[in-house]
Amino acid sequence: MSTPDIGAADEAGVTIRCQDNLSVGVRFADRFSFDADSVHYAVELQAPGLAARADEVVAWIWDSDLAPFLEELAADYRGWDGERSWQTNDRDLAVSAVFRPGGHVGLTWTLRPWPKAAGGWSASVTTWLEAGEQMASLATDVRHFLAGEAR
Repeated sequence: MSTPDIGAADEAGVTIRCQDNLSVGVRFADRFSFDADSVHYAVELQAPGLAARADEVVAWIWDSDLAPFLEELAADYRGWDGERSWQTNDRDLAVSAVFRPGGHVGLTWTLRPWPKAAGGWSASVTTWLEAGEQMASLATDVRHFLAGEAR
Protein backbone atom coordinates (compact mmCIF):
# COMPACT_ATOMS: atom_id res chain seq x y z
CA MET A 1 0.00 0.00 0.00
CA SER A 2 1.36 3.38 -0.94
CA THR A 3 0.01 6.72 0.16
CA PRO A 4 0.65 10.06 -1.50
CA ASP A 5 2.56 11.54 1.41
CA ILE A 6 5.08 8.83 2.25
CA GLY A 7 8.31 10.66 1.60
CA ALA A 8 6.30 13.49 0.08
CA ALA A 9 8.47 16.55 -0.40
CA ASP A 10 7.42 20.11 -0.98
CA GLU A 11 9.27 23.37 -0.55
CA ALA A 12 8.28 23.39 3.13
CA GLY A 13 9.52 19.93 4.08
CA VAL A 14 9.17 16.16 3.95
CA THR A 15 6.34 14.13 5.46
CA ILE A 16 6.44 10.40 6.25
CA ARG A 17 3.20 8.59 7.09
CA CYS A 18 2.99 5.07 8.47
CA GLN A 19 1.36 2.79 5.92
CA ASP A 20 -0.24 0.78 8.76
CA ASN A 21 -1.76 3.83 10.48
CA LEU A 22 -1.95 7.10 8.54
CA SER A 23 -2.43 9.11 11.74
CA VAL A 24 1.19 8.30 12.68
CA GLY A 25 3.79 10.44 10.96
CA VAL A 26 7.00 12.43 10.96
CA ARG A 27 7.59 15.80 9.32
CA PHE A 28 10.85 17.59 8.50
CA ALA A 29 10.30 21.34 8.11
CA ASP A 30 11.69 24.84 8.57
CA ARG A 31 15.16 24.18 7.18
CA PHE A 32 17.71 26.97 7.60
CA SER A 33 21.47 27.44 7.77
CA PHE A 34 23.75 29.92 9.48
CA ASP A 35 26.90 28.80 7.68
CA ALA A 36 28.31 26.24 5.26
CA ASP A 37 29.04 23.74 8.06
CA SER A 38 25.54 22.91 9.24
CA VAL A 39 21.86 22.67 8.41
CA HIS A 40 19.17 23.27 11.03
CA TYR A 41 15.63 21.97 10.76
CA ALA A 42 12.56 21.07 12.78
CA VAL A 43 11.22 17.54 13.26
CA GLU A 44 7.61 16.92 14.21
CA LEU A 45 6.18 13.60 15.44
CA GLN A 46 2.44 12.90 15.26
CA ALA A 47 0.34 10.02 16.53
CA PRO A 48 -3.03 9.70 18.25
CA GLY A 49 -2.59 11.62 21.51
CA LEU A 50 0.92 12.79 20.62
CA ALA A 51 2.29 15.92 19.01
CA ALA A 52 5.98 16.62 19.57
CA ARG A 53 8.38 19.03 17.88
CA ALA A 54 12.09 19.71 18.14
CA ASP A 55 12.73 23.11 16.60
CA GLU A 56 16.45 22.99 15.95
CA VAL A 57 17.88 19.63 14.96
CA VAL A 58 21.35 20.12 13.50
CA ALA A 59 23.03 18.20 10.68
CA TRP A 60 26.77 18.90 10.41
CA ILE A 61 28.40 18.48 7.00
CA TRP A 62 31.32 16.58 8.53
CA ASP A 63 29.00 14.18 10.33
CA SER A 64 27.23 11.18 8.88
CA ASP A 65 23.79 12.50 8.04
CA LEU A 66 20.40 10.84 7.80
CA ALA A 67 20.21 10.51 4.00
CA PRO A 68 23.03 7.93 3.64
CA PHE A 69 21.52 5.88 6.49
CA LEU A 70 18.15 5.80 4.71
CA GLU A 71 19.85 5.03 1.37
CA GLU A 72 21.59 2.01 2.93
CA LEU A 73 18.26 0.76 4.25
CA ALA A 74 16.69 1.18 0.81
CA ALA A 75 19.59 -0.69 -0.83
CA ASP A 76 19.01 -3.63 1.55
CA TYR A 77 15.40 -4.09 0.45
CA ARG A 78 15.70 -7.87 0.82
CA GLY A 79 16.08 -7.46 4.57
CA TRP A 80 18.54 -7.75 7.43
CA ASP A 81 18.68 -9.19 10.92
CA GLY A 82 18.50 -7.10 14.06
CA GLU A 83 18.22 -3.37 14.42
CA ARG A 84 20.13 -0.62 12.65
CA SER A 85 20.36 2.83 14.15
CA TRP A 86 21.46 6.38 13.46
CA GLN A 87 21.46 9.60 15.49
CA THR A 88 22.49 13.21 15.13
CA ASN A 89 25.75 14.28 16.69
CA ASP A 90 23.80 16.12 19.40
CA ARG A 91 21.59 13.03 19.92
CA ASP A 92 18.40 15.05 19.70
CA LEU A 93 17.09 12.90 16.81
CA ALA A 94 17.58 9.14 16.61
CA VAL A 95 16.23 6.63 14.11
CA SER A 96 16.22 2.86 14.51
CA ALA A 97 15.20 0.48 11.75
CA VAL A 98 13.99 -3.12 11.76
CA PHE A 99 12.95 -5.34 8.86
CA ARG A 100 9.84 -7.49 9.05
CA PRO A 101 8.87 -10.35 6.78
CA GLY A 102 6.85 -9.23 3.80
CA GLY A 103 9.29 -6.50 2.82
CA HIS A 104 8.54 -3.73 5.29
CA VAL A 105 10.83 -1.48 7.31
CA GLY A 106 9.85 -0.10 10.71
CA LEU A 107 11.51 3.25 11.40
CA THR A 108 11.29 4.40 15.01
CA TRP A 109 11.89 8.16 15.19
CA THR A 110 12.88 9.47 18.63
CA LEU A 111 13.20 13.11 19.62
CA ARG A 112 15.24 14.04 22.71
CA PRO A 113 15.90 17.77 22.58
CA TRP A 114 18.30 18.98 25.25
CA PRO A 115 18.98 15.43 26.51
CA LYS A 116 21.16 16.63 29.38
CA ALA A 117 18.88 19.43 30.56
CA ALA A 118 16.83 19.03 33.70
CA GLY A 119 13.26 18.33 32.79
CA GLY A 120 14.19 17.06 29.33
CA TRP A 121 11.73 14.93 27.42
CA SER A 122 11.62 12.34 24.66
CA ALA A 123 8.96 11.10 22.27
CA SER A 124 8.92 8.32 19.66
CA VAL A 125 6.75 7.11 16.81
CA THR A 126 7.21 4.18 14.44
CA THR A 127 6.43 4.41 10.74
CA TRP A 128 6.21 1.30 8.55
CA LEU A 129 7.19 1.62 4.89
CA GLU A 130 7.77 -0.73 1.98
CA ALA A 131 11.42 -1.75 1.93
CA GLY A 132 12.12 -0.93 -1.71
CA GLU A 133 10.55 1.99 -3.54
CA GLN A 134 9.11 3.83 -0.53
CA MET A 135 12.44 3.71 1.33
CA ALA A 136 14.33 4.87 -1.78
CA SER A 137 11.88 7.73 -2.29
CA LEU A 138 12.17 8.76 1.36
CA ALA A 139 15.98 8.73 1.19
CA THR A 140 15.93 10.92 -1.93
CA ASP A 141 13.43 13.35 -0.42
CA VAL A 142 15.43 13.69 2.81
CA ARG A 143 18.66 14.22 0.84
CA HIS A 144 17.03 17.02 -1.19
CA PHE A 145 15.50 18.58 1.93
CA LEU A 146 18.81 18.64 3.82
CA ALA A 147 20.60 20.05 0.78
CA GLY A 148 17.96 22.74 0.33
CA GLU A 149 17.13 21.54 -3.17
CA ALA A 150 13.64 21.79 -4.60
CA ARG A 151 12.26 18.54 -5.89
